[in-house]
Amino acid sequence: MLADKTIVLGITGGIAAYKAADIASKLTQAGARVEAVMTESATRFITPLTLRNITGRPVVTDMFELASEYSVEHIALAEAADVVAIAPATANTIAKLAHGIADDMLGCVVLATRAPVILAPAMNDNMFQNPVTQENLGRLKARGFIIVEPAHGRLASGKTGWGRLADNEQIIAAITGVLDNLGDLAGKRIVVTAGGTQEPIDPVRHIGNRSSGKMGYSLAEAARDRGAEVRLITAPTSLPAPSGVEITRVRTAAEMKEAVSQAVTKAHVLLMAAAVADYQAKDITQNKIKKDSPGLTLELVRTPDILAEASGSFLKIGFAAESENLVENARQKLQQKQLDLIAANDITAAGSGFNVDTNQVTLIDRDGNVEELPLLTKREVAEKILDRVAGML
Repeated sequence: MLADKTIVLGITGGIAAYKAADIASKLTQAGARVEAVMTESATRFITPLTLRNITGRPVVTDMFELASEYSVEHIALAEAADVVAIAPATANTIAKLAHGIADDMLGCVVLATRAPVILAPAMNDNMFQNPVTQENLGRLKARGFIIVEPAHGRLASGKTGWGRLADNEQIIAAITGVLDNLGDLAGKRIVVTAGGTQEPIDPVRHIGNRSSGKMGYSLAEAARDRGAEVRLITAPTSLPAPSGVEITRVRTAAEMKEAVSQAVTKAHVLLMAAAVADYQAKDITQNKIKKDSPGLTLELVRTPDILAEASGSFLKIGFAAESENLVENARQKLQQKQLDLIAANDITAAGSGFNVDTNQVTLIDRDGNVEELPLLTKREVAEKILDRVAGML
């Protein structure tokens, strides 16, 4: 969604200005053309040269710079922008924009653009909570500005309070969210499951598997970036929560089944990437099992088959982790669970499977078509799957 988009990144004079370098880097790596516009005070915290090296583009710091490239700079930048994002946005910048004051290049770009404008405030907690600042933010919200609310945390003053710049991932998610209206999954509700369920044996032990959740999280983020409204139902993982996604945390297969059954009532797609434990203990002991004997016998029973039991007018996409007879076993699973598409991966193949960032999968659809994909990152695999989903929708 960011590829080939023009994003004007405004940077104002606060200590959080250094974080703009990471925002610019991530946007550029995602394929966006980043045009950095810095206020004079911002250049005291981070140099234009840093932004120029990151973006590969000239950095505007003055009303009359780059005349050779732009005949009227603020108009050219304003018209080229798909999104204008100001991070950090100081109280001073917010006040000037709220009152229509354009005494620097950034202000001129904002007043001249028809693109959506995102503000990520960052300032002292007292300044942020001051009624004047809140009134100014209220004015801007009423005019359609998108505000990425600041976080609670340690501030430059040494205090802890509200006013810390939101995480860069949240700011980037806001940018991609604005662009999502053009995405091929815009308006679609997608449920994604991720992680490996944990079936308790006693208060400290459980039956589990090696799933990291990376495939499911990649699917959730990719669907979000293509405009979908995403519900991520996740078993325990060590992954950071993706921004802009509604998250339901579960532990067991039974909990996941309940969450899925509720979520799919209004869904267009179910992407079942979770590694659900096949068995659970028939009896769960209330106290920790002691090592009183050299062996332990557990009676196991099947967990619910979430994907097979899920029904409704939505697409069902499943995954099959196989160590042998990949296509044959995946086709059988597709038919048994009445799936529209299945992604099968050979967990014995190098670089594919659990706890790695790559996957080599074979896609099989309900018509029997087979597509073997090369070894790709899990995000790239997610995009390939969503390409198929978009086509089926």
